[in-house]
Amino acid sequence: MDIGIGLPNTVLEVDRAGIVDWARRADAAGFSSLGTIDRLVYPNYEPLITLAAAAAVTERIRLLTDILIAPLHSNAALLAKQVATIDGLSQGRMVLGMAVGGRPDDYAASEVEMGRRGRIFDEQLQTMTSVWAGEQGIGPAPFRGSRPNLLIGGTQPRSFARVARYADGWTSGGGGPDAFAATVPAVRQAWSDAGRDGSPRTVALAYFGLGDAAATDIVHTVGSYYAFAGPYRQMAIDGAAAGPAAVRAIIDGYRAAGADELVLFPTSADPTQVDRLAEVAFGSSTIRPAG
Repeated sequence: MDIGIGLPNTVLEVDRAGIVDWARRADAAGFSSLGTIDRLVYPNYEPLITLAAAAAVTERIRLLTDILIAPLHSNAALLAKQVATIDGLSQGRMVLGMAVGGRPDDYAASEVEMGRRGRIFDEQLQTMTSVWAGEQGIGPAPFRGSRPNLLIGGTQPRSFARVARYADGWTSGGGGPDAFAATVPAVRQAWSDAGRDGSPRTVALAYFGLGDAAATDIVHTVGSYYAFAGPYRQMAIDGAAAGPAAVRAIIDGYRAAGADELVLFPTSADPTQVDRLAEVAFGSSTIRPAG
């Protein structure tokens, strides 16, 4: 199982060091992917711009939106162009994870009808596929093949059908190893029903905190991000991995559940969290000094 690390683009205190220095360290440490999380009505850094900054200071690590709330980007052709630009500048390292999201305030601020988000997403996928295939005269062309690497999130049969029709795989968006393991068979069945060869790539997300302030960081960051979510807020806090033993346990849990990749998202913007996670995940830190 690959192990990726999130950028702290939704941590409230994040600054340049939390993006640029963090990305350099993660690239040197051997993590598989750098992930971003999306929100609009929140003081986070925008995911695609954040990944463009990361692309400029890294050489090998994948650049992953996990996920981008696609219907908030109402111009699908422009979105396809933006993604292909990052894909080209990073020499094919872009991995676009998309889903529909569920925050009414994000949709209101975008002047997009939330009740139509599934239909909008389907239309976007058709348009973006056409753009990447060179059918609309909109470039640049994806660095490799007919499109960038694509993952789709969601837990409904319609989401799995989108994975099978358009994407390379599915991203779970949290919920824990047991929920992940329970859902993967439906994703694979949709893939098989669509006549796709092989198996879909499966990616999982979890939150972590390491160091003396780990528990406080988790409450602050996860609690703030999910403040809108009622009882789920506490479930998200409780599900985050605080400390080395909990991080190892969640890695082992997703490995046992059959995930192809686990992306661990931070609850602190301190770049030394990269060093700490590398030590837990890989047994040693290979970080070069940032700067």
